Amino acid sequence: MRLLVVGKLNGQLSLAVKMAMNTGAKVAHVETVAAATQALRAGQGADLLMVDYELDIAGLIAANEAERIRAPVVACGVGADSRRAGDAIRAGAMEFIPLPPEADLIAAVLAAVSDDNRPMVARDPSMEAVIKLADQVAPSEASILITGESGVGKEVMARYVHSRSRRSAKPFISVNCAAIPENLLESELFGHEKGAFTGAVARRVGKFEEADGGTLLLDEISEMDGRLQAKLLRAIQEREIDRVGGSRPVKVNIRILATSNRDLAQAVKEGTFREDLLYRLNVVNLRLPPLRERPGDIAALADHFLKKYAKANGVPERPLSAEARRRLAGHRWPGNVRELENAMHRAVLLSTSAEIEEFAIRLPDGQPLAPAPDASVARTASMAAEAASRTLVGQTVAEVEQLLILDTLNHCSGNRTHAATILGISIRTLRNKLKEYGDAGVAVPPPQAGLGANAA
Repeated sequence: MRLLVVGKLNGQLSLAVKMAMNTGAKVAHVETVAAATQALRAGQGADLLMVDYELDIAGLIAANEAERIRAPVVACGVGADSRRAGDAIRAGAMEFIPLPPEADLIAAVLAAVSDDNRPMVARDPSMEAVIKLADQVAPSEASILITGESGVGKEVMARYVHSRSRRSAKPFISVNCAAIPENLLESELFGHEKGAFTGAVARRVGKFEEADGGTLLLDEISEMDGRLQAKLLRAIQEREIDRVGGSRPVKVNIRILATSNRDLAQAVKEGTFREDLLYRLNVVNLRLPPLRERPGDIAALADHFLKKYAKANGVPERPLSAEARRRLAGHRWPGNVRELENAMHRAVLLSTSAEIEEFAIRLPDGQPLAPAPDASVARTASMAAEAASRTLVGQTVAEVEQLLILDTLNHCSGNRTHAATILGISIRTLRNKLKEYGDAGVAVPPPQAGLGANAA
């Protein structure tokens, strides 16, 4: 992690810097907020700023935002002055570190704010095969395209590749092409000269130069417009870029990784993505399977996130109950690893038992995970769906959906919870659909008798 310390290095702050370096951080230092913005603008790069709370933290953050420089800030200061610490947080600092520092506190805050601790957790054979390929190609200089649904862990894989490359000691720089407005993305990537456009008050080094010697991740590359794709292709081919408003090309030495949750081959056919750029990026393709296709990873990832968030929230680590594990395995996880992580974070906060019980694991809409269906129920529903598929021609999508829902519900003997699980939808969605059908005069199987709320 790259740490930029802002303030005068008198006794206690110097000690904090030494502790940060002992955690593996690479530390640079400036004395003023103006010097901090200048260093970042010039491409020095930082994953985190540690700023003396006597300085103008709000002004520093505002100056960085004006340059589209986004690096989290932690404030530090001698003594436990709660008022000044509160002022620093209100000014935009994410955390406050009192000085004299404690080594454990320094390490914990740096790890929590920088969020660099995202290990690759994999137990399923399908994911282990992807990691094996990643290990094989990581030491090369080949461009790699990492594909998969949103939330499968594409950036985690990119960091994994970088960590095992010959460039691992150099910067890893990530640019989210979907999050930056189109008219600003060129400057973000290639930098600009002073006066190149309104607001360009000084020269700004772009992400290509900031990543020099290391790895540049172009996240969600499919969102880049065609004009900029042409400039990116030239930068990859020639290993040089042109700053906006610049008169001379600038040589860069970087490795390109890119991610996409869209089918880029289809985007090429539709004319929204350049075929020659796809060939340049897709020397090697790492396709990350969705979580529903790697069930062996669910328990391992859940255990990892439970430990992570127990530590982050200062609560004891607790194992998952047997029923909680069954429900995790039975859920389809449309949000993939990101959804699982959020569910485990909520479970750590909501659980009050010695184990993480199934009722503490909540979906984004607040609903608990449905019970895992019995094998016989799932098999019967599968046969029903197969039979229904032979009579679909000539029907609308809404008619097919209604047929599938009602047929599945019939074969679950009216059990709403089991039917929702098999269909891969929430119980709330199923109930809304059934109400819609009932209001339209369609006969809906009644809830299974004797099963109470789970069937309703």
